[in-house]
Amino acid sequence: MSTSEFWRNRRVFVTGHTGFKGSWLALWLSHAGARTTGYALPPPTDPSLFELAGVGAHLQSMAGDINDAGRLKSTMQAAQPEVVFHLAAQPLVRESYAQPTATFATNVMGTVNLLEAVRQTPSVRAVIVVTTDKCYDNREWVYGYRETDPLGGHDPYSASKAAAEIATNAWRSSFLDAAGVVVATARAGNVIGGGDFASDRLLPDFVRAIERNAELEIRYPEAVRPWQFVLEPLHGYLELAERAYLREPGIAGAWNFGPDEGGVRTVRQVIERFALATAWRNPARVCFGAATKQPHEATLLKLDTSKARAHLAWAPRIDLDETLALTADWYRAWLARTDMRSVSLRQLERYLDRATAC
Repeated sequence: MSTSEFWRNRRVFVTGHTGFKGSWLALWLSHAGARTTGYALPPPTDPSLFELAGVGAHLQSMAGDINDAGRLKSTMQAAQPEVVFHLAAQPLVRESYAQPTATFATNVMGTVNLLEAVRQTPSVRAVIVVTTDKCYDNREWVYGYRETDPLGGHDPYSASKAAAEIATNAWRSSFLDAAGVVVATARAGNVIGGGDFASDRLLPDFVRAIERNAELEIRYPEAVRPWQFVLEPLHGYLELAERAYLREPGIAGAWNFGPDEGGVRTVRQVIERFALATAWRNPARVCFGAATKQPHEATLLKLDTSKARAHLAWAPRIDLDETLALTADWYRAWLARTDMRSVSLRQLERYLDRATAC
């Protein structure tokens, strides 16, 4: 796996470090000793993992919008990073229906702004652009999508991420390959774990229903998704970035990170197993509603991760039951007003122990 020795004192630039995945990545990088600069808007939720785990105290946190190209460029040039992780995005499908123009501005032009800033920062050697498994032209196939399958998107979010992939490929081919910068894109499945407080997400909605003693309505109970623990794809991003920095052949391009077949389950199965994952004092009341009046979302989505397994020696370390148990443990600790930095670091160290033992 990607080593702490590599990351110690490495200059790293992370966009979107105040979000759910970005906060976990920043926490991991600080644990590994990296010199990280984060660039993002304030945390998108209150509460947030960024605040609860004290992420900002252990990196240089710069406030800025990915759509502000000038500020992004000047911040990156001041940081002089060697590795860049781009996670800043509008990440919600339903929000993209309400704000399609803003979604495209952030997810497409924000990515272009990032790549242009990289072009003008000679210190950068490796860039990981994080998109999504939803960037594929979803045909409701029963087998997993491969990195070579067509891109597309019915909803604005999915389409914007497919467009971000196309833009990244254009900048890589036209400018960054020639400059010696290795650029890879990472497409992860549905990520779950403690610290996610976004709206319209399954497990955070369950926890909010507990907190408010409210009923939770599930919109698409039979939708199938590839569910994985949040640290699994981050492990892949770090491995990918290290190899990109070392300019290993074949790293530039797209990579899938998803669970084993056991993690490909319906929404109904996941929420029912989450309710039983650990002993909730007052589990949420769940109602499985009809999705007939809801915006379109894909029914079946799976990823083929053969490429990452074969070329990066990456594989999931934690199955779905353990993922749900860890996630439930985190939220139960939060509801009990525990020190969430300590809880988060313990889960990170537990994952690292598992990963290094494989």
